[in-house]
Amino acid sequence: MEKIVECIPNFSEGRDQSKIDQILDAIQSAGVQLLDQEKDPDHNRAVVTFVGEPDAVLEAAFRGIKKASELIDLTKHKGEHPRMGATDVVPFVPITNVTTRECVEMARRLGKRVAEELKIPIYLYEAAATRPDRENLANIRKGEFEGLRDEIETNPVRQPDFGEPKIHPTAGATVIGARFPLIAFNINLTTSDVSIAQKIAQSLRFGSGGYRYVKSLGFMLKEENRAQISCNMTNYTKTPLYRVFETAKREAQRYGVTIKESEIVGLVPEKALIDTAIYYLQLDRFNENQILEYKLHGKGGKQSILEFLHVLALARPTPGGGSVAALHAALGSALLSMVTGITVNKTRNKELKDSHGFLKLQAYEFYKFIEKDKDAFDKVMEAFKLPEDSETDKKKKNNAIQDALKIAAQTPFEVCKKILFMYPYAETLAQKGLKNAISDVGVALYSFHSGFNAARVNVLINLKSITDKEFNETVKTELDSLKKQEESSYQEIEKIFLTKL
Repeated sequence: MEKIVECIPNFSEGRDQSKIDQILDAIQSAGVQLLDQEKDPDHNRAVVTFVGEPDAVLEAAFRGIKKASELIDLTKHKGEHPRMGATDVVPFVPITNVTTRECVEMARRLGKRVAEELKIPIYLYEAAATRPDRENLANIRKGEFEGLRDEIETNPVRQPDFGEPKIHPTAGATVIGARFPLIAFNINLTTSDVSIAQKIAQSLRFGSGGYRYVKSLGFMLKEENRAQISCNMTNYTKTPLYRVFETAKREAQRYGVTIKESEIVGLVPEKALIDTAIYYLQLDRFNENQILEYKLHGKGGKQSILEFLHVLALARPTPGGGSVAALHAALGSALLSMVTGITVNKTRNKELKDSHGFLKLQAYEFYKFIEKDKDAFDKVMEAFKLPEDSETDKKKKNNAIQDALKIAAQTPFEVCKKILFMYPYAETLAQKGLKNAISDVGVALYSFHSGFNAARVNVLINLKSITDKEFNETVKTELDSLKKQEESSYQEIEKIFLTKL
């Protein structure tokens, strides 16, 4: 099963985009997927989020730290946010099929390598901490770069977990760890009095009697002349966003100010926002199955094309050609829907208007086959892993393999049949669609043609391993018939649209 780890390094550069871009290039060169980047000139800090398989994420983090150490000089760095390193903090977060323990091991491996190769002292925090007082990042970062520089060589309490007790002259020190998904949540006030933000932050943070899973500070946003409460929500399931927001609002009222706005820096877990919506709308009987997108695309919403390409490129058998065939068909359907929509807007053609929504729905339906095809072949691989210690086991295993192979063949077979059903719509648009969009009709046609042939070969490859001759003959006969129909329709529609180019 694929393992996915998230990494969210914080770099002490929020003003020079060229430096940030060089760091991003270094990170992406390791083959990870960049999800997000945020920079703040007041804080003079950039937060980067990327995901990938553990080894790739580990390498990407190292390359980012190395590049940052070459570009960022902390002796010249000024910003509102506390910092002690060019790469200030590097947390690993388990996402899929990865444990916190594995992320802790990643933190230790990275820390050892950075200390040895880059001569940057490393401190471990959160779940990777080697002692209780280092679980809290604020304890490690106390005094920031300048304070650590003065104490690291003489104060035993400031000894790093990896590396010599000697600060890197320009890159400082770096904190690395493993943790639960964190939400960086800022609240901006309608005042320029930073002392009010600091008092509210004090009431929120756990260290001074506030919420267990909140770390907060008060800052001044100089560009906006506004005070800000900056919160790190370390466990949104136990201290939710709305509770912190409501507390901050009540505290602000004590000082005669209000909240102007709030913001989330970087990415946020979906459930944190759903919980907030449920609270403010008082949805007592709401459940996530009522979310439209969950019903259309499955829980978690749509997978982006970029995400699909990332997974497709991995050295794994699934997703594979069958999923790509379905994607071709989905793209073709979406294009036909687009051409229908702009044609209707221009011509008010009622016949086309009636098919607009249907075509869009078909794009979603084909999209579902991307996952269906993957799941079908995953079942085949699972069947091959069944035990065969006895004759009974062997028989059960063989039956399971054959059943799974039939489903794996039927899935792309369904895609072939559904694609053929789309050709009349392509023909209608080739004849009646907006002339300026005729090339889009052609691309849709070619997408269907590619999708059909891709799905067809996936049917055939699975039939080779199926021992049920009757099943094979039935599917092959119908597939041959579909192929003839597809080729005839494809050629006819191609002639129509080519004459209109």
